[in-house]
Amino acid sequence: MSTQADVGSDEMVSLYKASKTIHARAVSGWFVKWRWALVFLTQLVYYGLPWLTWGDRQAVLFELASRRFYIFGLVLYPQDFIYLTALLIISAYALFLFTAVAGRLWCGYACPQTVYTEIFVWFERLFEGNHQKRIKADEGPWTLDKLVRKLGKHAAWGAIALWTGFTLVGYFTPIRTLGSSVLNLGLGPWETFWILFYGFATYGNAGFLREQVCKYMCPYARFQSAMFDKDTLIISYDSARGEPRGSRGKKADVAALGLGSCIDCNLCVQVCPTGIDIRKGLQYECIGCAACIDVCNGVMDKMGYERGLVRYVTQNALTQGWGAQQMWARVLRPRVLVYSAILVLIVLALGVSLANRTPFRVDVVRDRGALARIVDGGKLENVYRLQVMNATEQTQRYQIRVSGLQGASLVGRHDVELAPAEAGWVPVAVQIPYETAAAMKPGAYPIEFEITLQQTPGHAGAAVAEHSTFVVPR
Repeated sequence: MSTQADVGSDEMVSLYKASKTIHARAVSGWFVKWRWALVFLTQLVYYGLPWLTWGDRQAVLFELASRRFYIFGLVLYPQDFIYLTALLIISAYALFLFTAVAGRLWCGYACPQTVYTEIFVWFERLFEGNHQKRIKADEGPWTLDKLVRKLGKHAAWGAIALWTGFTLVGYFTPIRTLGSSVLNLGLGPWETFWILFYGFATYGNAGFLREQVCKYMCPYARFQSAMFDKDTLIISYDSARGEPRGSRGKKADVAALGLGSCIDCNLCVQVCPTGIDIRKGLQYECIGCAACIDVCNGVMDKMGYERGLVRYVTQNALTQGWGAQQMWARVLRPRVLVYSAILVLIVLALGVSLANRTPFRVDVVRDRGALARIVDGGKLENVYRLQVMNATEQTQRYQIRVSGLQGASLVGRHDVELAPAEAGWVPVAVQIPYETAAAMKPGAYPIEFEITLQQTPGHAGAAVAEHSTFVVPR
């Protein structure tokens, strides 16, 4: 039974934890240089590839309308989906391998969310100043100077985001044609949609959501622990050396004060893009960017202490006091070796498959309208359509034969010529004498179409065999 005191005692619980905007402090160091090198490398590849030419076409182009995908000298069709599967498997095993060895290397250095956040934060610092100025400006009133700086920052963000969306669409529509359409205000509805959609996603994720994507939206943060073990290199704080922490002068006697190496400057927290304190141990929010290592090493240098208070280290090495040699001996453990071996085998298999790939593809489709029929001359006939796809960039001629059934003969076109990267349908009929058919039991009998390439140097004589059936009716 409720009492009067219980009335009005309900408490409102929010399902969303509000958090302040994180303005990460700028830092310099070895890991930051590596991160920026990968930023430049990944963006050079992403923005530059669509502008490369291969012969008279774009070097990398995925033409969805014609269902042809050009990757430098390769011409792929949807039937080559197996290669995409192989690439996804390679990517998965590479992720497993890198994570087992050194944690979230992908997140810290090459993930698009990390890369574009770094770019956007660089422009934010350019227009609004260092982290202290940005914090002060956000807490202060609106002024003309603040408005101009904010507008300049968002204009730069918007330009980068739109160029990113434009580049993405340039992989599916020839980018020079796309650029001409933009300048002439002649973009189609789908191109417009995807440029704006991907641009908006880049603008929102890198400009506003930032660490929220890593913390709450990215599934990798949730299952990374399944790929970690006590011999995985992770960014860790050496509490045995650093505690008890406390501020002190550069010339202070640490032993007399009873303090560890950590001066409690909190710079490791200020430079963290996700706002965590690495001194609290491994946390799923840590993206492995190593900014805390760079800033802590700088502090140790200034204090005259040994570097490595925050460093890449395994849990076993940290708790058992191992040296580098012992630690690396355990890093190269069976799990890592198995991942490496599987990855190498898959890469080799993909390379061999591409090297030995037949320069054309064939699909056989039966005519469903008439499975079998009697034609002039007293012969039983089945009708087929062969789709031949030229996977080279030269005009090719192919010869068609049929085998597998006694007395079978091919009626119609025995050869076909296709332009570079062209796919064409070839109607053909297979006939057998009616006397032969009468002696056979009703049913479907296997036959084989053999299509042979005639004239390409290095590929002449290449053949593809496609199986089908010949139907003998009741």
